[in-house]
Amino acid sequence: MLLALGQVWTYFRQGGPIMWPLLILSVLGLIFIIERAISYYRIKGEAAEIFSTVREALLAGDLRRAIEITESYTHPVAATLKAGLLRYDRSAEEIERAMEVVALHEVSRLERNLWILATVANLAPLFGFLGTVTGMIGSFEALAEVGLGNPKAVAAGISEALITTAAGLMIALPVQYAFNHFTSRVNHFTVSMETSAAVLLETFSEARADEALEQKKRAI
Repeated sequence: MLLALGQVWTYFRQGGPIMWPLLILSVLGLIFIIERAISYYRIKGEAAEIFSTVREALLAGDLRRAIEITESYTHPVAATLKAGLLRYDRSAEEIERAMEVVALHEVSRLERNLWILATVANLAPLFGFLGTVTGMIGSFEALAEVGLGNPKAVAAGISEALITTAAGLMIALPVQYAFNHFTSRVNHFTVSMETSAAVLLETFSEARADEALEQKKRAI
């Protein structure tokens, strides 16, 4: 373990000053990958399960129970459905608008800090290439001073160039993968919210039709 750490430190020193911003980027990437992973892990429940139980309660005429179901989940779909349920007696336009506002808020919350991962994924290889350029400049300067008689002087700059390039790519690849994975999850949640909101409006129509039919039966 100590030998591995020592080797890493050796590479870090050989990479030159560009390794410091790369280190900062790697730490930022790791921190926000963990933060986003924990945030999505805390979202409990499946969209289909949430909506099916809410729909059953609505069609049974139990609006309060439907609202309680949404409050028992920490899921974007539950928050969106709750906004619509709380406006059950309003017009379809008002209900739809309320759910859209909540859905936008939930999407914003889901996308929080993803821009940092995108920035890290973009900047890391650029800093790596910058290190490549500075390393090659150092090699040519050494070559101009000592000529071909001292290959070690030239090798130091080439080593710096290769190490920074490798470091930049090693940081960018996992961060880019994490960003793509989290973005895919956000898109999945967004589609689920849109679908559930549309179907909830249809369920409201069914529930109101059932209520009207029940009232007619009682009147007869």
